[in-house]
Amino acid sequence: MSTLVTLGAGVVFGLALAAPPGPMNAVIAEESVLRGRVAGFRAGLGAATADAIFFVLAYVGVVAVVESFPLLQGAMVAVGGVLMLYFAVGAARGARESFRPTSGDDPVVEEGKGFRKALVLALTNPYQVLFWLTIGVGLLRPGELDVLAELPVIGSDLAGTLVVATGSPTLIGGFFLGVLTWIVGFPTGLVAAERRIETFAPLVAVGSAVVLAGFGVYFLYDAATTLAALGA
Repeated sequence: MSTLVTLGAGVVFGLALAAPPGPMNAVIAEESVLRGRVAGFRAGLGAATADAIFFVLAYVGVVAVVESFPLLQGAMVAVGGVLMLYFAVGAARGARESFRPTSGDDPVVEEGKGFRKALVLALTNPYQVLFWLTIGVGLLRPGELDVLAELPVIGSDLAGTLVVATGSPTLIGGFFLGVLTWIVGFPTGLVAAERRIETFAPLVAVGSAVVLAGFGVYFLYDAATTLAALGA
């Protein structure tokens, strides 16, 4: 039972990282509705590959180096912001290509580059780096994690209810199983909705462009603030 609980906790952590709205899911959504669920899965696989890379870097201690160099952090955020704005323009153009660009699994718009886009964005996403600097490192270190105790407001009342062993292959395996569940299920759900609602594809593409542009502007502002503070 403890193995199943640890596996389940890993899945929850994986979903918690993959599911929230953000630039990665914006790319997955754009690829899914414009080019089909396989393209959406490939985009999700790009983001998951970045997590696998961060996992290895965190395991050998390299990720922690980023925390020691604010200038490097600022540069990464700036690069991520520029890339997000660039891909936002591409998403906006994709929305204009066709009102209903897909039919089943056969794309009728130009082949996407979702895997590469998601991989590059994830590698320059400070939130993803921050996850592996904090929670990710905690998952790798042998010990115990009181999962529900971390919840706001009610955490103190639930402390000790769900305690899992960290640093175990079961937890890490569950984590990546959760990520895989999301990158398969999210594109499938989007494509199913797109087949039922004619305007869904362009709306998702426009929404993806807005999300990417918003994060791009925020990241550039964050980078400018960080670099200005270092130069002061």
